[in-house]
Amino acid sequence: MSVTILLIYIAVGVIAGILAGLLGIGGGLVIVPMLVYCFTLQGINQVHLMHLALGTSLASIIFTSVSSFWAHHKKGAVNWQVVKRITAGIIVGTLAGTWLASRLSTGFLKSFFVLFLYYVAIQLILDKKPQASRDLPGNAGMSSAGGIIGVISSLVGIGGGSLSVPFMLWCNMPIHNAIGTASAIGFPIAVAGTLGYLVNGWGQVSLPEYAVGFVYLPALFGIVLASVVFAPVGAKLAHSLPVPRLKRIFAVLLLVVASKMAWGILH
Repeated sequence: MSVTILLIYIAVGVIAGILAGLLGIGGGLVIVPMLVYCFTLQGINQVHLMHLALGTSLASIIFTSVSSFWAHHKKGAVNWQVVKRITAGIIVGTLAGTWLASRLSTGFLKSFFVLFLYYVAIQLILDKKPQASRDLPGNAGMSSAGGIIGVISSLVGIGGGSLSVPFMLWCNMPIHNAIGTASAIGFPIAVAGTLGYLVNGWGQVSLPEYAVGFVYLPALFGIVLASVVFAPVGAKLAHSLPVPRLKRIFAVLLLVVASKMAWGILH
């Protein structure tokens, strides 16, 4: 692997870190498509290209989620009781999702990711918060919700905030608590997802050098090194820049990325 490729991975981490701090957007939405591009540039086998992108993205979120939920915890914005009640479902769903992903083709996973990008972009453009219409469900309901969030998150390589925040808002949780709690929920998703992609990718043929299961270590190192440093930079910028307008700009960027990936799938 060349120094140029490593520098590209560091650049991915810089962009992901700043956007995560600035817009509160899960890094996976940025990391996965950029990893797909980098892996294609490197000539990594297409058979496992998307699996490596998803597994590496989730592994990087382990590190970035810690600094995120700790910052929210210090502000009293994390509802740890909710985290405790939803974690079992999150872990089961995420592990099931990685097992399923390992048996799906790169083409299918790319298509699913593209659809998810369109969903998030439209959500950002409309900026519609789900109307609070109920309280949080019981343990069975929380486990079921966690399972669904875990499965989808593992299939698209994200920490789940795009799903868990709307769910908690729907259940009448204040917005700041929903965001803070979602950041904490991202940690078990990332840990279980990384473990799942490590195990399900172990022994697979045609994996590149320095890959451990479906986690590509050079990319992980570069992304984590930069994103942890630059996430606080993005958080500081959030206080001086028009974040709502930037979210819409970012949504347009997601639409462009999704459309480019869709074009590549169709051709």
